[in-house]
Amino acid sequence: MAAEPRETRLKRLRLRAWRRGMRETDLLLGGFADARLAAMDGAALDRFEALLGESDQDIMAWITGTAPVPAAHAELIAAILRDRGA
Repeated sequence: MAAEPRETRLKRLRLRAWRRGMRETDLLLGGFADARLAAMDGAALDRFEALLGESDQDIMAWITGTAPVPAAHAELIAAILRDRGA
């Protein structure tokens, strides 16, 4: 199977970020995706896609500081927090 074109991947990730099921994570991840995805390289997109695979409850716990952030997501969660002014 051929590799997915970058623009298709960006659209797919943006849609996944905005259609999570929990409005709070939709706003956080969707807003971050709109602002940052286009500038991300392939490795950063891989990390963002991995974060999208996590549950909304876990992501919100990491964002609010009620649970420790796994090392694999620490840099990305920190960037999301910086973008939202936390």
